Amino acid sequence: MTTSSPRGRRVRRPRFPLRWRIAFAFAVVSLAVTGLLAGVTWHLASGFLVAKREQGATTQAAVDVRLVQDALHTPLAGSPDDLLTGLAGGRDITIAIRDGGTWTTSGRPLDLGALPDELIGLAAAGAPARQRIRAGGIPVLAIAMPLPGQAVYVELVPLAELDSTLRFLSIVLVAGVGVSGLLGLGLGGWAGHRALRPLIELRDAAARVAAGDLDARLPEHGDADLAPLAATFNRTAEDLQRRVRRDARFAADVSHELRSPLTTLINAVAVLRRRRSELPPTAQQAVDLLDADIHRFQKMVIDLLEISRDDTIDQRDLEWCDLADVVRHALAERKGITVDVDGGLPRLQIDRRRLDRVVGNLLDNADHYAGGAVRVGVSADATRARIEVDDAGPGIPIELRQEVFERFARGGTAGRRGESGGTGLGLALVARHVRAHHGRIWIEDSPAGGARVVVELPRSPEP
Repeated sequence: MTTSSPRGRRVRRPRFPLRWRIAFAFAVVSLAVTGLLAGVTWHLASGFLVAKREQGATTQAAVDVRLVQDALHTPLAGSPDDLLTGLAGGRDITIAIRDGGTWTTSGRPLDLGALPDELIGLAAAGAPARQRIRAGGIPVLAIAMPLPGQAVYVELVPLAELDSTLRFLSIVLVAGVGVSGLLGLGLGGWAGHRALRPLIELRDAAARVAAGDLDARLPEHGDADLAPLAATFNRTAEDLQRRVRRDARFAADVSHELRSPLTTLINAVAVLRRRRSELPPTAQQAVDLLDADIHRFQKMVIDLLEISRDDTIDQRDLEWCDLADVVRHALAERKGITVDVDGGLPRLQIDRRRLDRVVGNLLDNADHYAGGAVRVGVSADATRARIEVDDAGPGIPIELRQEVFERFARGGTAGRRGESGGTGLGLALVARHVRAHHGRIWIEDSPAGGARVVVELPRSPEP
């Protein structure tokens, strides 16, 4: 059953990776080619061996029947039993003569009742005949030749050795086809990896750029088809890096230029607030709105300055910190929030200033948009440490859980005025600082009913 999106478009079902499709294609082609060769080899080899065996047995039977005819026409010859015993001795065959409904046999005992009536009938009518049958549980070649007086000479040649040879040949051919399929699969996997390695390098480099590492570049290729692709990607990455740095410098310059007039405005608003009681009600309301916007503007300028800084963490800023202590320090002025520490007190080598900002912004975001934080969890295992912040809000829809980490993303509070409104940069700064620590951040549903913001940071072995 096919599924469709809300707009009516069909959703593509997941397919095997291209590398495995190439490997399977190699295996199928290898199986088809070797299977065809094996079939032709089996047909030619089995036909040749069977024809050779039948021809040899028929020639020998013709010689034997001539001897029998000569013996029957020579009065001084011994009895037919002695003659048949001499012909069959040491050859592992069965020789029989039917004369007047009576069988005289010699050699390997076999059930003569398995002989087809058509075969005996043709020989009795004067026409030599041969047929492959099973007698005594083994395959045999039955050769019937006419004798004078409507007598019939029958020679049964066992084909067990030929059958065993053909069975061994079939096993070898089938095993060869199977091995060729495995070799084709392995060769296809190797060829697919070699052919797709430039695409894998491109994917990895693009993922690094998407994660914020603008220094990612593709290695230069000597291949005439791949060199333009690598050059184009590297040129695009360099242009993007220059643009991001230019925008960051612009934001930093603007923020620095705004700090002086902003400080003047803050001081002026402070004077107005001290004399608020002397103003008419309309002017008091205007002063309140101006004070709230000026403080929000000040926070936005500080956040812009933070964003304009380089993502790279200076190794001199790293220090060993207790993650639980960092969280407790951020919660020192907040009451009624539960702190759960699971798995001991994890220590991380981090930039303490950035991590303080991460926890503080998560708590501020919960205060501004989700009714405040209700729980903060800290846990760790051997490789990663985890911070969880649960809020009292209605939760965040799945389609918006990535958008909230973008700059100036404020959701339904966009356009509101007052102290409760944020700048839309808090979670963007959090994601930036988490990525600088090579960590991850995402949003999931909280068991309490709201949203849970999860931060995972890698742990380094302590010295």
